[in-house]
Amino acid sequence: MRGLARWLAVALLALALSTPAAAQTASRKVLRGLAGMTTAFLEVPGNMYTETQRRGAAAGLPLGFALGCGMIVPRVLVSVYEFLSAPFPAPRGYRPILEPEFPWGYFEGTTPPRRRR
Repeated sequence: MRGLARWLAVALLALALSTPAAAQTASRKVLRGLAGMTTAFLEVPGNMYTETQRRGAAAGLPLGFALGCGMIVPRVLVSVYEFLSAPFPAPRGYRPILEPEFPWGYFEGTTPPRRRR
């Protein structure tokens, strides 16, 4: 158990020290998978923040809460896939499947704007 805790601490330290503009690599894909599996709960406040910025608090908070709750399962499943398939460059060039690449990307302003219907 202590070995697992040390390994996770090293992985989290590596995540903290990674640069946002880094090229997509297998090691970044592994870290993206670990981050998504362990911090998927950030989808809720992240989506609430993003939708509040786009639509205002009255519409953004409930809509962001619903979107965030709905994105937890896909974030975890995609993260497991990325963690297990890290040695293989799929999708091409180790590109992230979900945007933002990391769950805390909502708070860094790295979320791409959604199209209005």
